[in-house]
Amino acid sequence: MLTDADVERWLREDVGHHDVTNDVPGETTGRLVAKDSGVAAGLAAASAVFEYLDCSVETPVDSGDAIDPGDVVLRVDGPAESVLRGERVAVNVTGHASGVATKTRAAVDAAAADAAAEPRIAGTRKTTPGLRGVEKRAVAAGGGDTHRLDLSHMVMVKDNHIAEMGLVDAIEHFRERASFATNLDVEVETPEDAPRAAEAGADIVLLDNMSPAETERAVDLVAAADADALTEASGGIAVEDVPAYAETGVDVISMGALTHSAPTLDLSFRTG
Repeated sequence: MLTDADVERWLREDVGHHDVTNDVPGETTGRLVAKDSGVAAGLAAASAVFEYLDCSVETPVDSGDAIDPGDVVLRVDGPAESVLRGERVAVNVTGHASGVATKTRAAVDAAAADAAAEPRIAGTRKTTPGLRGVEKRAVAAGGGDTHRLDLSHMVMVKDNHIAEMGLVDAIEHFRERASFATNLDVEVETPEDAPRAAEAGADIVLLDNMSPAETERAVDLVAAADADALTEASGGIAVEDVPAYAETGVDVISMGALTHSAPTLDLSFRTG
């Protein structure tokens, strides 16, 4: 949840100790206008910035809406000094979040191109420190799955765990310590290890850095070993790769690029 402390930190970073630039008298209005086509996101965070500065805010569009150049995504009224102080933070956070949502929507649409498959597109924990909530909401706005929000939401048994304890022993180790309500997502690097993970108790088998052909073989092996286990493809998957992975029958495609490599959607803030 976004807090006043978060907003205050953002503004303090931008305003600094002595703001002469925005020392403007009177009242004004402002509009946040799209310069690119994309998917709107981050509007709640931008609104929180202006509301913290005692401005009134209206958002003509909702997070997840498609927007085109010239569309107004946010309007604000208030003291000119406050409106101008909030401008850059609001533009930055909305542009970044909308970029994440736009890239996510492109991946979701690419997965849906094959009507027979359509796996979920999920984000990862490869988020910007301090902005995870904004970025995860942006993934959801783009139609993606947020995956685990933090370490407490799911146990991931990764390559380092397996290197220390072995695949089966690592799964048993964490299964004994996790709540019955907590899923185990187990990373494997070869198709042959995928059914071993499912048989040992993995709820989700993460197929790490496998090609589409390897992923398809692993999916078939897991289905034969444990029909209830989900499969997840991950590791360097780009939007243009999604259709090939969608055809493998995998349940989830998780993509760090949704958050760590999304370009900012171009927005402009105009007053008066």
